[in-house]
Formats: sequence, C-alpha cells, structure tokens
Amino acid sequence: MKDSLEKYIEENSAPQEETLAWLERETNLRTGRGRMLSGPVQGSFLELLSSLLAPKYVLEIGAFTGYSAIVLARGLSEGGMIDSIEKNDELEPLIREAFSRAGVGERINLIFGDAIEVIPSLQRSYDLVYIDGNKREYGLYYDLVIEKVVPGGYILADNVLWDAKVLDCKSARDAQTSEIIRFNSKVSADPRVKNFILPIRDGINIIKKL
Repeated sequence: MKDSLEKYIEENSAPQEETLAWLERETNLRTGRGRMLSGPVQGSFLELLSSLLAPKYVLEIGAFTGYSAIVLARGLSEGGMIDSIEKNDELEPLIREAFSRAGVGERINLIFGDAIEVIPSLQRSYDLVYIDGNKREYGLYYDLVIEKVVPGGYILADNVLWDAKVLDCKSARDAQTSEIIRFNSKVSADPRVKNFILPIRDGINIIKKL
C-alpha cells in the first residue's frame, strides 16, 4: 500500500528532472544503495520547502551522493550556500559530477569528515539544517546544531520513523532504532522548539526553533 501511494504521488506531482533521474540511476549502479536517496517524492518536498523558506545558509549532515543537497540548493536565496558534510570520501567523484550536471556546484560547500568533529568548526548561523547522517548520532547532531540555527529557523531530521521500528517493543530495538526513539522524544520535550513528524517516506521530523 505504501509503495502504491508513493507511486501515485510521484505520478501526480511535477516530474523528476533528468539530472536527478541520472543521479538515481548512477547511485544504484555505483553504490547499490539507491534506497538511501531522498528520491523523487521526498526530493520534491525538500525542494518546495526550501523554495518557501528561501534560506541563506543551509547545513546538511549526510550528503550521500548529493541528491538532497541539489534539491535544497534550488530554494536558496541569492548568494546562499549549503555546507554539506559527508563521511565517505569515495563518493566524491559522483557527488561532484552530480552537482556540476545540476549547475549548483558553486552553491554547495562539500566537506568530507566526521560530522561530530566538523560541526563545531563551522562559523555560520543556519536558516535550515537537514539531518540524514548516522542514525546512532542524531541526538549528538541536534545538540551541536541547535545553537547554530537562527530563531525561526528549521531543522529537518530524516528517517525518524525508521520503517516503523520506532513502534517495536524494547526487546526488538537495535542501536539505530533506540537512538531515533530517544531523538524524537528529546525534540518533542525541548521547549526551545516546536515540531511535527511528517509521515512522508520514512518520516521527517520538522523542527522549528522558537
């Protein structure tokens, strides 16, 4: 049912542009992990939200092959920039080719390294943060970025429903599931923010800093 709904949404929304379709194909061919991409449905949502917010500065934690960075870059305000962190430097040739094909290379500052180490060194204040890195570190990412987000800015955290594993009994929880559950609880109890979990694909926690 979920796949059918997503297919229906995709068929009745603006079509995926060719660069992103190319990147989806290449990601599957070169990595075998195409499921990790944002994909057309979530990508369209991220692009629309970025366009509505028109952020000046965006921080992305977990670039993978660059799909989400490209769609977020479409909504940047004039002179805007994305700082995109990716741990796996073996993906660099594919990411940079994708950015070049999409015409957004000059608007994305690609940083390779461990996000936990990189984030404290960043000097910008961000209008939008997109978290899609190591699920076992979501709480750490949140603690590191919350003070870097401007009042009224947003944090988006992907995969917060984790294939509905967040509903599993305690005995069935792996480290990733346990951390995502802690993260969602932490955010909902934080008086500095308001949030809503949007059940698109694997769930996006939309968090607004007050």
